[in-house]
Amino acid sequence: MAHPILDHHQSIGKLMTRFPLSFSSPLRLPQFRIHLISFSPSFRISRPMSSVKQPVWTPPVPIQPEPKLKVYNSLTRTKTEFIPKTGRATKWYNCGPTVYDASHMGHARNYVTQDVLRRIMTDYFGYDVHFVMNITDIDDKIIKRARQNHLLEKFRSDTSLLDDKLISQVFTAWRTFLRNDLAAALLENERPSSTDTDEELNIKFARVAELVQTNKDWRQECLKRDERFDMNFGSSNRTLSALQDAERSLKAGNTSQEEAHKLIDESQDILVLFLDEQYKSTVTDPSLSRNLASYWEARFFEDMRRLRVRDPDTLTRVTEYIPEIITFIDQIVKNGYAYESGGSVYFDTKTFNDAPNHDYAKLEPWSKGKWEDGIGEGSTSTQFTRRSASDFALWKASKPGEPSWESPWGAGRPGWHIECSVMASAVLGDNMDIHSGGIDLAFPHHDNEMAQSEAYHDCPTWVNYFIHTGHLHIEGLKMSKSLKNFISIDEILQKYTARQIRLAFLTQLWNAKVDFSKSLMSGEVRNLENTLNNFFTNVKALVSQNRDSGVTSDGYHHYEDLEKELVAKLHQCQYSFRVALCDSFNTPEALDVLRDLVSRTNTYISFRGKSVNVSVVENNARWIGKMLRMFGLGEGESSEIAWGQEGSAEGGSVNQEEVLMPYLRTLSTFRDGVRRLAIGQGDSALKDILALCDKLRDEELISLGVALDDQEDGKALIKLAPPSELLKARDEKRAIALAKQAKKEAAKEAERLKRLERLAKGKLDPREMFKPPNVKEGTYGSYDESGIPLTDREGKEISKSARKKLMKERDAQGKLHEEYLRSEEAEETSR
Repeated sequence: MAHPILDHHQSIGKLMTRFPLSFSSPLRLPQFRIHLISFSPSFRISRPMSSVKQPVWTPPVPIQPEPKLKVYNSLTRTKTEFIPKTGRATKWYNCGPTVYDASHMGHARNYVTQDVLRRIMTDYFGYDVHFVMNITDIDDKIIKRARQNHLLEKFRSDTSLLDDKLISQVFTAWRTFLRNDLAAALLENERPSSTDTDEELNIKFARVAELVQTNKDWRQECLKRDERFDMNFGSSNRTLSALQDAERSLKAGNTSQEEAHKLIDESQDILVLFLDEQYKSTVTDPSLSRNLASYWEARFFEDMRRLRVRDPDTLTRVTEYIPEIITFIDQIVKNGYAYESGGSVYFDTKTFNDAPNHDYAKLEPWSKGKWEDGIGEGSTSTQFTRRSASDFALWKASKPGEPSWESPWGAGRPGWHIECSVMASAVLGDNMDIHSGGIDLAFPHHDNEMAQSEAYHDCPTWVNYFIHTGHLHIEGLKMSKSLKNFISIDEILQKYTARQIRLAFLTQLWNAKVDFSKSLMSGEVRNLENTLNNFFTNVKALVSQNRDSGVTSDGYHHYEDLEKELVAKLHQCQYSFRVALCDSFNTPEALDVLRDLVSRTNTYISFRGKSVNVSVVENNARWIGKMLRMFGLGEGESSEIAWGQEGSAEGGSVNQEEVLMPYLRTLSTFRDGVRRLAIGQGDSALKDILALCDKLRDEELISLGVALDDQEDGKALIKLAPPSELLKARDEKRAIALAKQAKKEAAKEAERLKRLERLAKGKLDPREMFKPPNVKEGTYGSYDESGIPLTDREGKEISKSARKKLMKERDAQGKLHEEYLRSEEAEETSR
């Protein structure tokens, strides 16, 4: 074993080996300090500390401070700084739809807007968002709709012919509807009553129908008393017309099943209510509700994907959380904030509100009175089983014809509000950063959610930030599914693209009322879309041309004051864009920033012409496209100069033959035509080849989405754009050219007619113009040799002034006559 103390010479040798420096003298070795450590084979080498030091570093002072994200928080009704509880991780719960019918524009407003906010949070600000959304697949509306659909379909399938019995059933349903539903909007003396005969009932309804058509003020008063009046009157009127048609068919002997089904279909809004009231207790199959909810859930997500709304990170369904809901309710009861009554469980709002660290109705405390007045969930059916009218159901005792689950309180089903509390708590725990939904859910739904969740978790705050999207109005009128005043997403997507709909919402604040109108879509939205499309088309053409030309350096940097100003404008816009989004997601302001940068870049391109610095323009376009894609306005590569494709980005390999073949066929056809003309060497070959080039530019390539703009240097600028846009532009250009040509031809024809008129007038010899029959017989008495009158009919001499005027007329006619004679001579010569 080697001695632990290194031999001095061995150490020096190792040192020389490790540091192969050139020393002029061994005496210089001591400038290294060699530390020999007993019982250790290692040593440490160090240089003496230098007296030269780095200067003191001063932190930079920002010219523009980094803006902080502030969000309009419904809990404070102010913009408050967003502070996630755990780093950048953000827990977000969004109230999902109750799936019992087609999704409509109200859904689009809410979920597209929430998707925009989510994209900004994740794709722009870089938060790690866990986005949770629920599906309400068991609810009063779902149960009722499934049951009514079943009863109506059964009634329809059981009806095989039109007879007096069917007409009587529908008439009874109509009469009941008038007394129970339509009457709510009418004055006492106008209402149908149970004592009215059928004839009196018809007379009263005819009077109502007349007033609807002739008296707008009367109709408005009816709508004030019951906002469903228009809907109820429409259903009543359709059913009465169907009954009258059915009676005529029956008298004519037409009793076919087709006629019977026609009556049922036209009166179904009223008939289904009548059938439900009679037979609802007979419907006990729980699969009806499940099947209806599953069907509409699938349709909802299809519509959302068509609108480019991202799927939630976690999706929850009420029926999948029934055990958790029961456990959750049981704990609220144990905590003293709920009680059982008649097989149902109610939340005790007074006990909760009186408890320390708890407040009921944080979002709308002023709305509590509405419930205390008996306006609330189940107020009529459960007011005698609740301690207070403001208490709401956590668990509902089962009723005939409803799906139910067993619980400690008996068979029943969850209340409306408890579902979100349980599912959000199960996934996100006892606190979340963001809860979102439509403003119409703020009270009672969201207020009740918070109350029962804070009662369960025994915490003062369950939600840190509550954000509510604004109402949607269509042409100034609020949408309402219950009033059948809505437009389905499928219908709206037949008129506008998903991009245009999203742009419409982006141009208005997310928490403000949106008025979705034709003027908005054809005005601001269409103009903005066209501006951006044209911008991207031109920039891509410039970039493509620049790359294809393979231009090398010309010895000049092309980065002058104009370029510096444009780059500075980009940086200013990037800052302003962030400021806008930090100001509670102010997307209208953010779009204005992008629009301003587009305008400034277009101005630069126009001014610079061929000397444009393409890289500066390209950088601006790429950033603008990136921000538009961040808003969900298109898909594509992050480096793409555009806002992405409009269609669905579902992946898959590109079919080269399918993509390239139309272009290759066009190129091949053009080549064939040029070769044919060149080989033929006809007199008009050059002219015909140029015509072929024009046809390629104006016909074949345009239909493929390719535009060729002829430039002064003889090279075409290649642009890619949707064929429809290029065809429209070409046709507009042609229309203008045709209009100019037509105007030119019209002017030419007018000139020809004018010349013919002059020639016809010039046919008259000026010597004969003042003699009969060119003037009235006896107008003049005598003439000179040139045909100018000397005396009048009475032999009196013509005055000098009159003679002078006549000579002037004769001279003018003389010129016309000479022109006529020359024309005749030319025509004779040509023959």
